[in-house]
Amino acid sequence: MNNLLEEFETYRTKMNDKLLSQDNKIIKRIFNLDTNAFQKGKLDVKTKELLGLVASTVLRCDDCIKYHLETCFKEGVSKEEVMETLSIATLVGGTIVIPHLRRAYEFWELLENSTK
Repeated sequence: MNNLLEEFETYRTKMNDKLLSQDNKIIKRIFNLDTNAFQKGKLDVKTKELLGLVASTVLRCDDCIKYHLETCFKEGVSKEEVMETLSIATLVGGTIVIPHLRRAYEFWELLENSTK
């Protein structure tokens, strides 16, 4: 696995474990709400993750973008679907999100190359 992919997942897991170990009810509830919001419901997981990708791009959160890209990849989202989703995010977010678009594309390529 690529170092950037591994570093992202390792850091995310380590810090989530530390945060949740503090036994803060509000933080635990927010994490739980986030997990449950992206479960299959009337919308499938793939659609919800693509929506999360748009929101994360518009809000310019690189960690969130990576998380949603990784989950989209695991859900079988195609590169074309990701690019169409990122195009909507760039339209909504404006040119200020272009640096995040670049990093998102780079991260998607890492995900694609991780299976080769």
